[in-house]
Amino acid sequence: MRLLILFLYFPILAISQTSAERAKKLINQKQYKKAEVLMSEYVQQYSKDKEAIELLGDAYGHQKKWDEAIEQYKKLTELENMNANYHYKYGGSLGMKALSVSKIKALGLIGDVKRAFLKAAELDPKHIETRWALVELYMSLPGIVGGSKKKSIKYANELQALSTVDGYLAKGYIYEYDDEPELAEKYYKLAVEVGGSLTCFEKLSNLYESQNQPNKAIATIESSQKKHNRNALHYQLGKVSADYNVQLNKGERCLYEYIKNYTAADGVPVEWAYYRLAQIYKHKNEKDKALSYIDKALSIRADFKQALQEKAIISKK
Repeated sequence: MRLLILFLYFPILAISQTSAERAKKLINQKQYKKAEVLMSEYVQQYSKDKEAIELLGDAYGHQKKWDEAIEQYKKLTELENMNANYHYKYGGSLGMKALSVSKIKALGLIGDVKRAFLKAAELDPKHIETRWALVELYMSLPGIVGGSKKKSIKYANELQALSTVDGYLAKGYIYEYDDEPELAEKYYKLAVEVGGSLTCFEKLSNLYESQNQPNKAIATIESSQKKHNRNALHYQLGKVSADYNVQLNKGERCLYEYIKNYTAADGVPVEWAYYRLAQIYKHKNEKDKALSYIDKALSIRADFKQALQEKAIISKK
């Protein structure tokens, strides 16, 4: 009888594994609609397959179909109520829906968002993503509906106990959000010292940009480049140079380097580099070069709104 049961269930297991693996590959390839169709058909037949339900929820989430994602993640919390990650994903999809609807409708969702994240945090004292979510939630909510800097700092401290760099980044986020740039700088610098990831450097350079300190932003990007050697950082430095009209020769060199080594993996489309070069040449009062590079950007994307606006500005000079 045991063998018979094994033979009966083996085909289902094999189908499940094959479908799940295909869905994961499709999601990794950003083919979210195909993953949705695949998993939707499968879940209709096997309504309690938790891996399939989660993958379907993920496929919906990537497409910003928040109601559908919420439905799938809620199913998971009902099937396995003690799973922290299911509550985290349920709370996250509710939170994203709250951001996409009116403030009045969002208020009706906040309680469920909080409960889901708090449940996840309670179930798993080491769940880093949940604590990040709680840091951001309590900072972004008005006090009248439960926002609290004190609670954000509490979860940032819990993060720091789990991961020093995450704790520093969370505190940097809190103080930046609360318009305390000196404290934000302190914690982002600590994150750079301890972790030194691209994210750590990016948070610090973005802070300097927001505080109108482009030379500090450029120095931070250069430090990141020395450590990580990423072509994308050439663009970031050129962007700061163009936006703030500083260190133009350095920005120009970096943008040429970005274009020379460009691949799709760099993230920012190459026409943006041409657009930034046009800005730099505009600052240098080299109108012909500026127009030449703005035309290169437009030759790649004719409806490039920012480039069209920049061309009109350059043409008037």
